[in-house]
Amino acid sequence: MLALPIASAGLGFTTALILIVLSWLLMTYTALLMLELHQYASADATLNTLAKSILGKRGQYIANFSMVFLFYALCAAYIAGGGAQLQEKINNALGMQVAPQVGSVVLAIIVATVVTAGTSTVDKLNKVLFSIKLIVLASLFYVLTPYVHGQHLLDMPIEQGLVISAIPVVFTSFGFHGSIPSVVKYVGLDIKSLRRVMMFGAALPLTIYVFWQLLSQGVMSQQSLMQSEGLTGFVNNISNIAHNPHITTFVTIFADLALATSFLGVSLGLFDFFADALKKGNGNLDRSKTALITFLPPLGFALFYPKGFIMALGYAAIALVVLAVFLPVAMVWSQRRRGTPTTGYQVRGGTLGLAMAALCGIAIIAAQGLQMTGVIPSLG
Repeated sequence: MLALPIASAGLGFTTALILIVLSWLLMTYTALLMLELHQYASADATLNTLAKSILGKRGQYIANFSMVFLFYALCAAYIAGGGAQLQEKINNALGMQVAPQVGSVVLAIIVATVVTAGTSTVDKLNKVLFSIKLIVLASLFYVLTPYVHGQHLLDMPIEQGLVISAIPVVFTSFGFHGSIPSVVKYVGLDIKSLRRVMMFGAALPLTIYVFWQLLSQGVMSQQSLMQSEGLTGFVNNISNIAHNPHITTFVTIFADLALATSFLGVSLGLFDFFADALKKGNGNLDRSKTALITFLPPLGFALFYPKGFIMALGYAAIALVVLAVFLPVAMVWSQRRRGTPTTGYQVRGGTLGLAMAALCGIAIIAAQGLQMTGVIPSLG
């Protein structure tokens, strides 16, 4: 989310909005495909279990590699980025400079403790944090609305190639599929309720993204957005335009909350995945072991190999396409070929819908490949 204004700079509001809506439609569709699969499995089944039972060992290995690669990279990024933000707050609170690794370690311990306590604890904390985030976003919208210029929102893309560059970042902004098994386990196999959860759960960030884009692209021209040096430059530019020093505080809080809620969701999905893959129980000792496996490797990467996880994040869109598009499509196609009961839930669209989703996945990988080879600029 924090990368969206920078990634979509130069696209124009309308083009960025179309990309966001298309990504939302794709990811909501594949999330519903996951529910179609879960109805034929146990409530505590994870991607590891589903892939093994439907696609066999080869599918299980692909699913496991994609899940671990993507989520370890994301967790390492959250620990490094969030640790740096927390480090600054610790230094200010203590009035002294502590070791630079302290922020990352403290953040990892806090999140690990919450996740180990269980899905219910994560749910309650995330509700509080998300509610505060909505209040902060509403405050930002109230303060910045007078500075939104309609002309900025009508600008056309500066370069056509920038549309392709933005696709992987916008797509990744809707990547919640690794947490779906945790939600199914928590809610239970009530497909009607889960369907509402997935659709509302995907529609809420869509709404927030639209308002966020409206503010960021309405307050600043495309040229100013493209010249912003990352999130810090973006925040400083908005603060200068609004002549309001509180803007920096609002956006900083917003960034902290966005990172915290995302980190909790991703790490919970990874925790439950390892608990299932390694056959760990729900006892305190087993959950502690699972927590170590979940958090120690990304913490180590964030502390000792920062360039490694940053490079891995460059492949995040590809891993997410495999995890959230190709695997659900392949598993549902295989499941339907077996002749599943007609009384169960089935996502509309048939084979054409599955084919369209797969083609979208191929297009996203192609866009990422063009960036990685330097054919088009890399943004976000």
